[in-house]
Amino acid sequence: MKKCFDATKYLKVQKKKIAQRIRMFDKLYLEFGGKLIDDQHAARTLPGFLPDLKIKLLQEFKNDAEIILCINANAIESSKIRADHMISYETEVLRLIEFLRAKGLYVSSVVITLFDGQKKAKDFAEKLKDYKIKTYFHTFTKGYPTDVATIVSDEGYGANPYIKTTRPLVVVSAPGPCSGKLATSLSQLYHEYRKGVNAGYAKFETFPVWSLPLKHPVNVAYEAATADLGDINMVDHFHLDKYGVTAINYNRDLETFPVLKEILHRITGKNIYYSPTDMGVNVIGECITDDKAIRRAASDEIIRRYYRALTDLKKGLVTPEVPERIKLLMNELGINESGRTVVAHAEAKRNSSGKPSACLQINKKYITGRRTEYLSPISSTILNALKVVSKIPDEVDLIAPTVLTPILDIKNRVSNFKANYLNLNEVLIALSICSTTNPVVKKILENLDKLEGAELHSTHLIPDDEMIILSNLGINATSGTELDV
Repeated sequence: MKKCFDATKYLKVQKKKIAQRIRMFDKLYLEFGGKLIDDQHAARTLPGFLPDLKIKLLQEFKNDAEIILCINANAIESSKIRADHMISYETEVLRLIEFLRAKGLYVSSVVITLFDGQKKAKDFAEKLKDYKIKTYFHTFTKGYPTDVATIVSDEGYGANPYIKTTRPLVVVSAPGPCSGKLATSLSQLYHEYRKGVNAGYAKFETFPVWSLPLKHPVNVAYEAATADLGDINMVDHFHLDKYGVTAINYNRDLETFPVLKEILHRITGKNIYYSPTDMGVNVIGECITDDKAIRRAASDEIIRRYYRALTDLKKGLVTPEVPERIKLLMNELGINESGRTVVAHAEAKRNSSGKPSACLQINKKYITGRRTEYLSPISSTILNALKVVSKIPDEVDLIAPTVLTPILDIKNRVSNFKANYLNLNEVLIALSICSTTNPVVKKILENLDKLEGAELHSTHLIPDDEMIILSNLGINATSGTELDV
């Protein structure tokens, strides 16, 4: 996909925008929405946007910034899972701590929000001691959301312990939505003003892009990505009324803004913002270099989201309304499933082979694979794709049956069920072993990164473990809803 987003410009203008907001206050609490790391949605929707671009941005402020991570106690208690990595929210918090520290960023504390004595939350706080990080417990805010007088009082925000912060920029982030970032930020503002500190609040959200039209595919792709949350993009009528400028925001921010504005006024004694858009600091719209290409990329993302919603429905992870909602969005833009051409090639391979199949598209080439005696359809397709990008003849066996057979045998001996084939992880391990003695296989593995950005579709449900590997390789994968049995 052609790059149509200027990441270098983005770092420059985004840094300037945040720095301007910091200078308005003695201390700025910046609510950081979306994925802090591995923002694959942004990378797919805005080709040229790097998955770790937000980290690079924070590194620009590393001497002035500290990070607070919020996690909902109920998410800990229910062992809530992040669908993209299939790990729990608490594991994601630990991953974030380690990753951010490795990047030279200061994680000062973790806040467990909506705490009501949950045992698993207490256990998680104990685990955080091993990371030498301070943990705070915040409870439900009394009076929220309508009784502002109680919210902004010692019974409301004042009932939460003050989180000690020492730097002018405090980034408030989380492993996922509904983690309590806003409540934590406002609670801190309450305490800061009690201490005589001129603190401020701002919001960093990648999407929707306020400066793009309401029905621009980039903004519609955000709606598709959050269809399970019920987010709906809307014109920020507060902004339009105040400034005469059309800006795009989403329903939850618009619904809560009147209360939020009153809370901020009661805490600070003044009106700082007049619209949800005012609170934001993102300048992502300024860095799009090719609107036509961005529209195409965003439309592709919407179709991918539709296929993923169908598979999530099959797994019982979402309600039927989610894929229905995305389908309506597709209809509004005049796009449909046929726009994902890799699907037709995968189906054709399945029809000709009679086996579960997959197809990978890269550099305008369509490479197919099917389930074989030893390989899953994903393993087969990836091996075939590696041959193509490495210019290895198709007839060359990268892994001999004499290697695959004992692996499959031992897998069956230690498993509780009959394994019919080796998955992608097992095949990549086998390749790694073979590469020590086979220079051709070594060359193959060196070209793994050439698959980044490729499109893949499987006729049958892709197991979670294979889907995670495909995501880590930067391959945009979707699947049908049939089970490979």
